[in-house]
Amino acid sequence: MIKDITELNVGLSKYVITAYKSLLGEHPVNGSQLSRNSGIPRARIYDVLRTLKAKGFVVESSQGMYTPIPSGELVKRLRHDHESALSVLEADLKEAEKEAGSDVIWRIKGHVAAMGKAKEMIESSRDEIYVRISPEEGIHLDDALKAAELRGVQVKYISLAPVEKMFDIQVIHPQTELDEPGPEHRYFDIVVDRKEMLCGMFVAGDEVNSVLNWGRNDWFVISGRDSLRHDFFHYFLYKLEDLKQPLSDEDKALYHLIQKDI
Repeated sequence: MIKDITELNVGLSKYVITAYKSLLGEHPVNGSQLSRNSGIPRARIYDVLRTLKAKGFVVESSQGMYTPIPSGELVKRLRHDHESALSVLEADLKEAEKEAGSDVIWRIKGHVAAMGKAKEMIESSRDEIYVRISPEEGIHLDDALKAAELRGVQVKYISLAPVEKMFDIQVIHPQTELDEPGPEHRYFDIVVDRKEMLCGMFVAGDEVNSVLNWGRNDWFVISGRDSLRHDFFHYFLYKLEDLKQPLSDEDKALYHLIQKDI
């Protein structure tokens, strides 16, 4: 049993735990009695008692006589100490990650991993999402994007193919840029809260080996967001110049919104 407890790594030595357990079974006792009861060598017992006293796990109830605090109180103190230490460690690690890792651009390989990361980003969003997406990826992400919009996140949705309107802010990307030679591919870009971006393309038939980039580097995110923002202006120009269609009142309202969304 002692071995099992020490394996929990609660920051207490085997002797300290053994002495405390012995005290729970019989108290108050002096150091000599505790040594006999616990099997801890007399040469070590007073060091162990000093540790227990320093941690507040025993009290000297009378001269040289020791009584343990209740086991529930000991567990509560250990839990508090460890949670406090973990909170400090968590803050330190986050700060170190911010300092050392914010400039790193990570590679995410494969459709499943990329969609998982995108969904994680969407679910953590608070303010806005810019996304340029094909229907093949929309199957995996549209529900999460809609849920984000319903909880107040402004979703700016650029579809790379004609699809049913699902979002308040949604346009279809002009098709001319997509008619490129080579293997069929699908661009995918998502920027969340001006803080992180996932971008790249999927090669049709080889999605498992397709590689996307994710990062929080300021310039990486800013440039990606600006690219997606300008896709809306591309949509307006394409409608006016190529399709020779006037902007609707909804288009005009969207134009002014995007124009101010710097």
